Amino acid sequence: MSVGSLDNPSVVALGGGHGLSASLSALRLMSGKLAAVVTVADDGGSSGRLRSELGVLPPGDLRMALAALCDDSDWGRTWRDVLQHRFISDGPLDQHAVGNLLIVALWEQLGDCVEGLDLVGKLLGARGRVLPMSSVPLSIEADLIVGGEVRTIVGQSAVGATDGRVERIRLIPADPPAHPDAVAAVMEADWIVLGPGSWFSSVMPHLLVPELAEALHTTGGRRCLTLNLASDTNETHGMTVVEHIRALYEHAPGLRIDAVLADPSAVDDPELLIAEVERMGARLIMRQVRRSDGTARHDPLRLAAAYRDVFDNFLGDVGTLST
Repeated sequence: MSVGSLDNPSVVALGGGHGLSASLSALRLMSGKLAAVVTVADDGGSSGRLRSELGVLPPGDLRMALAALCDDSDWGRTWRDVLQHRFISDGPLDQHAVGNLLIVALWEQLGDCVEGLDLVGKLLGARGRVLPMSSVPLSIEADLIVGGEVRTIVGQSAVGATDGRVERIRLIPADPPAHPDAVAAVMEADWIVLGPGSWFSSVMPHLLVPELAEALHTTGGRRCLTLNLASDTNETHGMTVVEHIRALYEHAPGLRIDAVLADPSAVDDPELLIAEVERMGARLIMRQVRRSDGTARHDPLRLAAAYRDVFDNFLGDVGTLST
């Protein structure tokens, strides 16, 4: 495994939904060897309906990852928009995404979920591969503090919609099989990027799939934790940035993190964060990666530049709060 500056690092990004799309939109600009390992616990919307009716992996987060990797050409952007298009009707097709239907159709035709995803990637001219983290659809079970009491909520969509603070999550089934291609990608990567995204339902589930967790602990690649731009969501109500990191370690004791990337505007207590990151034995890199319109969305160019600094071991203005 090479270290230091890498002209074209092999990168694996873990997550799901909009957070994973943000990291992929940046990483595709600076790596030609990119793979996305995507959570498969979604049970809402179009994905949930297809999962329930056909017994397949939920395709929505996989579709979003593919769309984020599309070729930057008229062809790639057109097919991206087709994949993301949702029907609006008074019938059973309402809110189904075209890409979800296409992906599931390929799975039924080919009998192999990764082969189907690779074919959609070819259609898009995708700059990287998209892989499911597990071979079977999963469910999330969470213990939440709601009104001072602990409640157990089952289902990713239900967890996200419950106004409470998540204390702990579990997967159903408890020991799901990791997809072997996802494990291989992690073991062969120069860098593994974890986050940003919904902390408990998109980021941390990867740490609860035993074979994938083992790969994350033993890989010779380095690990970068990307912190969110907004921390006060339904899942993380009242949690500080440092508490996000501690929650991750409670679910994956002993996981080594080599670098933590944060936007200064999202850090509530910089001194406490610096101390926590140093205690982990990691490097903290603060960079302005938020879009200039003030929304809690990542700017792909800024985020790509920040990842480049991480991968090149360039510390620069670590801990600096100036923007």
